[in-house]
Amino acid sequence: MKRDLWGSRADEPLVLVDGDDRPMGTDTRARCHAVDGLRHRAFSVYLFDREGRLLIHQRHGDKPLWPGFWSNSCCSHPVGDEDVADAARRRVGEELGASVQIQPIHVYEYRATYGDVGTEHEVVTVFIGRVEPGDLRPDPEEVADFRFVHPDELDGEIGDGERFTPWFQLAWPVVRGAAADLS
Repeated sequence: MKRDLWGSRADEPLVLVDGDDRPMGTDTRARCHAVDGLRHRAFSVYLFDREGRLLIHQRHGDKPLWPGFWSNSCCSHPVGDEDVADAARRRVGEELGASVQIQPIHVYEYRATYGDVGTEHEVVTVFIGRVEPGDLRPDPEEVADFRFVHPDELDGEIGDGERFTPWFQLAWPVVRGAAADLS
C-alpha cells in the first residue's frame, strides 16, 4: 500500500494560477505536487539577522519533496483564498515560531521534478525580512536543522544541487541583490 505523502494536508486547497499569477481555481496539495505538477501559487521567505546573515533551514527527512535538502528560511503556499503575504507570515510562525515583518521583492515561475515522487510547478512570490536568532523556535516536524550563513559563504555553497532546493538556488541571486537594501 502506497503511503500518503502529504498526510493530513493532502486535501488542502492550493491556488492554481496562470503564468501571470492570476487565480484559475483550486486543487488539492496532493494533486498540485503529483508528477504532472499543476501550476500553483507559492511563496518563499528569506530572513536575515542584523549581521546580514541569511537564515537557512534543512527540510525534515519526512518531507515528500527534497527531504534533507537545505533551503531558504521558509516556503509554502497560501491555502484557499488566503492572501500570499498573510500566508507567508503564518507559515513563518508555524515553522519557525517567529513573528516577522516581510516585504515582497520578486515573483517568478519554475518547475522542478523530484525523481518519480512529485513536481513543484509554482509561481512564487519572494519575501525578505529580518529575524532575531533568539526569536526562533523551529517546529522539529518541519525543520531538521537551521543555521545563519553569510551571503559570501552561501555563494560558495549554493551551486551544489545535491544539497540545496532548486527554488532556493533560482531565487538566491535576486534575493542577494535586494538584501543589501533591507532596512
